[in-house]
Amino acid sequence: MATDSGRMTAKGGAMAGFLLRRLLNCLVLVVVATSLAYLLAASALNPRSNYEGRNPPIPPAVVDARLTELNLNDRVPLFERYLTWGRDVLRGDFGKTVAGEPVGDDLGRRAGVTLRLITVGLVLGSLAGVLVGACAAVRQYGTFDRLSTGASFAVLAVPTVVLANILIIAAVSFNELVGAQVLLVSGETTPGLEGGFPARLVDRLQHLILPTLSLSLGLIAVYSRYQRNMMLDVLGADFVRTALAKGLRRRTALARHALRTALIPAVTYFAFTFGALLVGTTFTEKIFGWHGMGEWLVDSISTNDVNTVAAISCFAAFAVLVASLASDLLHAALDPRVRVG
Repeated sequence: MATDSGRMTAKGGAMAGFLLRRLLNCLVLVVVATSLAYLLAASALNPRSNYEGRNPPIPPAVVDARLTELNLNDRVPLFERYLTWGRDVLRGDFGKTVAGEPVGDDLGRRAGVTLRLITVGLVLGSLAGVLVGACAAVRQYGTFDRLSTGASFAVLAVPTVVLANILIIAAVSFNELVGAQVLLVSGETTPGLEGGFPARLVDRLQHLILPTLSLSLGLIAVYSRYQRNMMLDVLGADFVRTALAKGLRRRTALARHALRTALIPAVTYFAFTFGALLVGTTFTEKIFGWHGMGEWLVDSISTNDVNTVAAISCFAAFAVLVASLASDLLHAALDPRVRVG
């Protein structure tokens, strides 16, 4: 009894140490990534150009005063501007936009929009992809394997922009066929919608279906190919044959031993998928009229809005590293050996 208690304590200590190391690593990486993003944006973008070509012309002294107020004056040394920005960020202030509005006022709402879209797409795409890939591996060269392989390559060959427009055309045709607006193609919600919580929830789901599909279909294709290959690598392994020899049913042995081992590389891939989705939503949000971080990033670059670009980069770095931490924790749960690494 005491031995079992000691083992559990040791396992808990190893997991706590692993988690602490990962948190410290993530904190350092967030600081580095955010700092580099700000320095790159402040060097590449030119907020002063927003005031050029005005009629009547704006006096240079007025432009300098305005840019200094926003911490965007390119005549102030870059490192000095970075220190000012960094001190404000530590207090939770991401500065002001080129229009003079606080960046933080819009950051939370737009981050919520993007995370809602990404989270649903990632969960649906990764789970469905793993399931399709595992089933295809178990039925290697069967009808399901060949169909899923063909469908995956077809989806991967189509750019996100084209796939989104194909879904819109299909949704419009479907709505005409059933004689009702079942699939809504633009916006997050219907403006002026009346009704209680159930009506608003259904409306949000109707708006969510198409952009979620445009993100998750590509993920299903990628994860199914990835998981199929990983599953094939372990199906003939000794530990799977041993489990079958001990009397385990084939389905139980495949799920408990083969799939769990084959999931480890897919879980590691999770964080990189999340980062790719952050980029992919830029097109999806524009096409479907979702006012999230991707659309905001494009607009901010076109207006030379350094503080907004830096804030979006900070959010992206934090989100990707949180996904990376979640990936590491899932990896540790599947393979306890990494807890002491």
